[in-house]
Amino acid sequence: MIGYVTLGTNDLERGAKFYDALAAELGVTRMMEASTYIAWGTPGGGAGIGLTKPFNGEAAGVGNGVMVALEAASRDQVQRLYDIALAHGGTCEGPPGPRGGPFYAAYFRDPDGNKLNAFLMEADAVA
Repeated sequence: MIGYVTLGTNDLERGAKFYDALAAELGVTRMMEASTYIAWGTPGGGAGIGLTKPFNGEAAGVGNGVMVALEAASRDQVQRLYDIALAHGGTCEGPPGPRGGPFYAAYFRDPDGNKLNAFLMEADAVA
C-alpha cells in the first residue's frame, strides 16, 4: 500500500553514503536523483525510500514517533543492516533480537537522526 517514504536531511552527501550502503545490502540502487534528493528502490517494485532537503528550505527535523521499517530476508540480514548502519554514521536504538512472537528486529538512526529498523517476521518463531 505504501509507495515510498521520504526522510529529510541537512547533508545529502552524508545521507547518500548511509542509504547507498543499506540499499546495496537490500539489493536495490538509486532510482531517481537530483541536486536536492535521492530515491532508492526498484521502479515498479515494492516501496522505496527517499532522502531530501526540505522543499521549504528550512532545516530538516526528526519526526517524533516516525520510523521506517526495512524488511529483511533473514536474521543474518537484520544483523548486517544494523552493522552497516552503525558503520556509516548511524546510531544504535536497540540491537538485533527477538521482540516478541515472530517479530525479530534491530533499531537504529541515520546520521540525521531519522529512526529506522530492520525486521523479520519469522513464520516458525516460538513466542
